[in-house]
Amino acid sequence: MTEPTKFWAVVPAAGVGKRMNADRPKQYLQLNGKTVLEQTLLRLLQAEVFSAVSVAISVEDPYWPELPLASHAKVVTAAGGKERADSVLSALKAIRDVAADSDWVLVHDAARPCLTTDDIHLLINSLVDDEVGGILALASHDTLKNVQGRSILGTLDRSHIWRALTPQMFRYGRLKSALEAAEGNLAVTDEASAVEMQGGQPKIVEGRPDNIKITRPEDLALAQFYLEQQ
Repeated sequence: MTEPTKFWAVVPAAGVGKRMNADRPKQYLQLNGKTVLEQTLLRLLQAEVFSAVSVAISVEDPYWPELPLASHAKVVTAAGGKERADSVLSALKAIRDVAADSDWVLVHDAARPCLTTDDIHLLINSLVDDEVGGILALASHDTLKNVQGRSILGTLDRSHIWRALTPQMFRYGRLKSALEAAEGNLAVTDEASAVEMQGGQPKIVEGRPDNIKITRPEDLALAQFYLEQQ
C-alpha cells in the first residue's frame, strides 16, 4: 500500500527587513498582540493540512528561541541562508528524512500574516493533481510602465501580468533539485522562478488581495486592519 501524499510548509524567516527602519527584523514586530511571524505560523498551523512547518531562521537570531511556537510539536527549525533561496533549501533539507520526493511543499513568506485557510485549501485543491505545481497570485489592475532610469520606454500589456504571492506549491523533490541547480543565481527571487529555469511552467491560482506582504512601516497598520476584518 502506497503512503498517502503529505503536505509540508516552509517559511523563510532569516531576513532583516531593512525597509522597516525598526530595531528588529520585521517578522518580530508586534501585530495584534503577537509577532508577525507568530501570526503567519498560526495561519499555517490552523489549516490542519501540514505534517510540519519548517522555519529557516538566521543563526544569530536572538528572538526566535523566545517564542512559544519555536518549540511547537509541528515546527522544525532550520538554519537560514544569505538569500531567500538558500533559506528555503535549508528548510527543505531539515525535513528530508521524513518528506518524500512526491510530497507537496508550500513555501510561504514570513511577512504575510493575513493568509487565510481558504486560500491554503484553494491552492492545494487546485494543484494537487497538477504535474508541476503553482502559486497564489493576483491579476494586475494597474497600468504598468517599462522604465529605464526615470524614463518610460513603453507601457506593458497588463492582461499578461500577475503579481506573485505565496504560498508557492511544488513537489518536494522537484523544488529541492530546482533550488540546488539555481544556487547562487540572484535572478531566483521566488520558488516558481527556480522551477521555471528547469523548464517547468507553474500554474496561477488567484488569491485574495488581503494576503499582503509587510515591507514598509505603513503595512503593519494595513495588516492589523485585515486581520480584524477577517
